[in-house]
Amino acid sequence: SICRLPKAKGWQKGTLLLAYQSFGVVYGDLCISPVYVYKNTFSGKLRLHEEDEEILGVLSLVFWSLTLVPLLKYIILVLGADDNGEGGTFALYSLMCRRSRMGLLNSLHAGHGSVSSYNQDEPCKETRSSLAIRGFFEKHHSLRVVLLLFVLMGTSMVIGDGVLTPTMSVLSAVSGLRIKFPELHENYTVLLACVVLVGLFALQHYGTRRVGFLFAPILLSWLACIGGIGIYNIFRWNPTVVRALSPYYIYNFFRKAGRDGWSSLGGIVLCITGAEAMFADLGHFSKLSLRLGFTIVVYPCLVLAYMGEAAYLSKHREDLQSSFYKALPDRVFWPVLFIATLATAVGSQAIISATFSIISQCRALGCFPRIKVVHTSSHVHGQIYIPEVNWTLMSLCLAVTIGFRDTEMIGNAYGLAVILVMFATTCLMFLVITTVWNRSVLWAALFAAGFGSMELLYLSACLAKVPHGGWLPLLLSLATLLVMSAWHYGTAKKQEYELQNKVCLDHFIGLSSGMGLLRVPGVGFVYSDSVAGVPPMFAHFVTNFPAFHRVLVFVSLQTLTVPKVPPEERFLVGRIGRPEHRMFRCVVRYGYKEGRWDHFNFEDQLLVKVLEFLQLQQADGDGERCSTGSGEMSVIPAAPSQAVVDALASMSSGEIEYYAGGGAKKVRFEELPAAWRREETMSEVRELLEEREAGVSYMIGHTCVFAHESSSAVKKFAVNVVYGFLRRNSRRPAVVLGIPHTSLIEVGMVYRV
Repeated sequence: SICRLPKAKGWQKGTLLLAYQSFGVVYGDLCISPVYVYKNTFSGKLRLHEEDEEILGVLSLVFWSLTLVPLLKYIILVLGADDNGEGGTFALYSLMCRRSRMGLLNSLHAGHGSVSSYNQDEPCKETRSSLAIRGFFEKHHSLRVVLLLFVLMGTSMVIGDGVLTPTMSVLSAVSGLRIKFPELHENYTVLLACVVLVGLFALQHYGTRRVGFLFAPILLSWLACIGGIGIYNIFRWNPTVVRALSPYYIYNFFRKAGRDGWSSLGGIVLCITGAEAMFADLGHFSKLSLRLGFTIVVYPCLVLAYMGEAAYLSKHREDLQSSFYKALPDRVFWPVLFIATLATAVGSQAIISATFSIISQCRALGCFPRIKVVHTSSHVHGQIYIPEVNWTLMSLCLAVTIGFRDTEMIGNAYGLAVILVMFATTCLMFLVITTVWNRSVLWAALFAAGFGSMELLYLSACLAKVPHGGWLPLLLSLATLLVMSAWHYGTAKKQEYELQNKVCLDHFIGLSSGMGLLRVPGVGFVYSDSVAGVPPMFAHFVTNFPAFHRVLVFVSLQTLTVPKVPPEERFLVGRIGRPEHRMFRCVVRYGYKEGRWDHFNFEDQLLVKVLEFLQLQQADGDGERCSTGSGEMSVIPAAPSQAVVDALASMSSGEIEYYAGGGAKKVRFEELPAAWRREETMSEVRELLEEREAGVSYMIGHTCVFAHESSSAVKKFAVNVVYGFLRRNSRRPAVVLGIPHTSLIEVGMVYRV
């Protein structure tokens, strides 16, 4: 929540504020649909059916699609399947990974101890059906692979939506100019659409919060316009369209239109575009704020807009191809056109924000290459901006706009991408209902059969339009799926190699004693994915250069399948070998929605955690005890700020940044807690601080991963070509971790997997 006041009034104010911001981010895609739904629906053979029964049948289909999918499925049901406040396809998958061994991401959090975020919900009694489904997936590894690929396919379709939504929305809006200027060449409308798209993506770096405040008044104005004009058209042209709310008109529509009516479903599905974005954008807001905004404002205005347009069409059948702008009264045409153009930018914002959220989740869980993620809000952690993705989306949007030009072909592509994502969510919800919520399989089957059958009907109509533009989302999703699956496969093979080739601690300690290694002054942080043993990279370094720092800390940064890890449970610290070895291991745990290095003076915090570990070790007399820290973290800027410089200067005078009670204070060694100054631990504590003053170095592996010579051609292509290309062109690990270049030691390694 953006407002954390304890009083009910403050909580209500925060919810209403989030609901207001959501108008500028979440619903735009849904709200701009009236501009092109009727046009695309009547663009095919259905234009031959222009009687009232067909028009009222289309209105009835639109009304019940809006009621069943965005309102019932997403707002009421699917939003309840959030992962600690986060939504989207990957959020559903992370729920299953955490509650069972159905997923392939379980290894990312195995063996790290319990985290309170894992068990926030009260456990339900497992049913026989849930145990059977879970056991079936756990028994067959191939099914878990298929499930992950299915999730990645749904995620890829959402990313494809990020290309098609801005293109479809903006081009449909600016094409309204040709209503007043029929002689206007389409090149000018395409140019204007490109200018709007460039402006939209240029605003993204300001963040969701600022964009939401900027866009919310625009969308509210748009909803007021289409709702008011809808009421005007209903009473002006045909008040009897209200009867189309009866499902009988759907039956009558298919009875009269037949196969042509089925083909038109590819246009009707455009009225529910943006429903998946509501779920994916959940991390930016809250469930209550989205439910309030949609049910009270968005849903009624959309129903009135579609009813008003149908009322106009029932008296002006010749305007089927431009019904939205033709239905506008002359006195409000230009203001509505201007607001529509601005509203299309808002409509695009929903899917752009959702794309940022989903790619960030994939990156954190090892299914997307390393990219820069900028957190744009200090209040709501899920509000992010990804520069590389933003400019890639803009380039693809411009290419589609210039290449297709025709909103009918773009609409065909758009509808297919939307319905595939929704069907993927329905299938995943079946597994969540049975294995996570532990509800009866009958309820899950009812959910899947009810919504799945409707979505399959829409999907069948959209697949028929693959040759007419529907191939575009398939191509985009296939390329994205190749990138994500290859990166996940290569990363998994790399971690598997490191696990199999790690050096036993006892063997390493014995080897180092026999080699007569030199211990140089300072503290060395060795980064790797290993949470046990010595990583092969460090063993390779010591073999070729027999020296390392007097204080050695093996650091492993792990992303868990929870959105956020409580700060007090972030650090796990343990000792390696005897106390005189001065070697420690620290596992730092993050959620998939968190930035890994959004904290201040990370090395100081690690040393404080080591000191706390020594305190607990002395108090409990347990040399192997691991402790969790309680330090709060602040954001580290890309370039060192004056505060960082001052902190480093204070370290040279014997001071250390110490976090207590949620706040930070600088203390000298003599002012540290009394438990740290006991005779038994004083020498080790003093040595740690002295070595910190001597300097800090960071060691990280620079690995090249190649498939073994005996591997199959498919594996060689995936690892050597695709994964190798992505690894060379993604951000280097040291850059992502924010390691100072002057203190960095990179160790080259070649892995044959």
